[in-house]
Amino acid sequence: MKKKGHVVLEVAQGSIAQELGIEPGDKILEIDGTVVEDIFDYQFLVQDTYIEVLVEKPDGEQWLLEIDKEYDEDLGITFENGLMDDYRHCHNKCIFCFIDQMPKGMRETLYFKDDDSRLSFLQGNYVTLTNMSDHDIDRIVRYRLSPINISIQTMNPELRCKMLNNRFAGEALKKLDVLNEAGITMNGQIVLCKGINDGAELEFSIKELMKYQPNLQSVSVVPVGLTKYREGLYPLEPFCKEDAGKVLGIIHRYQEECFKRYGLHFVHASDEWYFLAEDELPEEGRYDGYLQLENGVGMMRLFLNEFEEAFQSYLLNLQEGGAEGKARELSIATGCLPFPYISRMAGRLMEAFPGLMVHVYPIRNDFFGEMITVSGLLTGQDIRDQLLGKPLGERLLLPENMFRSGEDVFLDDLHVGDLEKALQVPINIVKSSGRDFIRAILGE
Repeated sequence: MKKKGHVVLEVAQGSIAQELGIEPGDKILEIDGTVVEDIFDYQFLVQDTYIEVLVEKPDGEQWLLEIDKEYDEDLGITFENGLMDDYRHCHNKCIFCFIDQMPKGMRETLYFKDDDSRLSFLQGNYVTLTNMSDHDIDRIVRYRLSPINISIQTMNPELRCKMLNNRFAGEALKKLDVLNEAGITMNGQIVLCKGINDGAELEFSIKELMKYQPNLQSVSVVPVGLTKYREGLYPLEPFCKEDAGKVLGIIHRYQEECFKRYGLHFVHASDEWYFLAEDELPEEGRYDGYLQLENGVGMMRLFLNEFEEAFQSYLLNLQEGGAEGKARELSIATGCLPFPYISRMAGRLMEAFPGLMVHVYPIRNDFFGEMITVSGLLTGQDIRDQLLGKPLGERLLLPENMFRSGEDVFLDDLHVGDLEKALQVPINIVKSSGRDFIRAILGE
């Protein structure tokens, strides 16, 4: 039996699993006589209103549990391995891979390249399709798993082979047809590399991808991230302001065409293009409901809209005498890219609350190189070194995207506590919403 079952980590209070005596340390061996391969099998097999679950206790005793439940009702089990299988390693050698541009000596997990369709479904990761077998595709279709997020890069098969350094990368594009014919919802991504898949190649890719509407509901275009650790790697150039303007021109033109045809804008530029081009961010309606928010598409627009809504509410309370500005001084550290927006919002708050003083500091990315300007790739040591001796006030605010979900550790393994000691100031981690931004600044 594969892996001899999956070990239970936690059982939810009041759940079906708890009522039946399933406990942490037990193993789930089979459901309805089928060996559970991974989380996809598990989620599919537990849907029915009647199931039989084979459980093995730590002493080796096996229980066959007959369960009557509501359709889609969860058993309340969390497994030691959330995927219930080994993560699948990426075998491509993409010319733009960010992991290949990382310095040595960081924690091991940061060097793992995944290309796992299950993580695409569960966590929104992007897959290239090159590491997916026919069995993987069949299971996606059979289980109706969607959306699946796909790193496309280009629809030119020969160019895709070159960009992914995989002679099968062009052939793998045919799997898009299989998923499309099966009605699987997809999102696409194009990592744009200057002089390689931009310009006419980008236009060709967009035209080809439009054929997969409506199942392919969105395509994001993001600029390649270039660190200073590129020795021996494919020579890539950074995009400049003029380049960004040209990219946006192409995207906006096809957005208009797609909206006329499909009622969706379909192709989207990540926020970095607007920052780089020094152009205004699109209105909220252009993002089609923020289909690729976690890919940096519309993140700042959503943040600005949330801020504006909350800010107007605070202004109304001030006018009605229902809110008072508390005199306080604090500081914010952010990336160079979002700095102008964060600084502008902090300025508006200081105007509304005269007793408020907010220092906003753009942190230069010395660790990865100055071409990396987003806040999510800042390290604790860069923040520490650049804020030492600066006025920080009663506390320092940091955005949560600097940290792994649920943790307080930076990419360089520096802990928030270490930074607090070095800077002699308490630190608050602020959620990525405009309302939480205001609440944190006002000390609520």
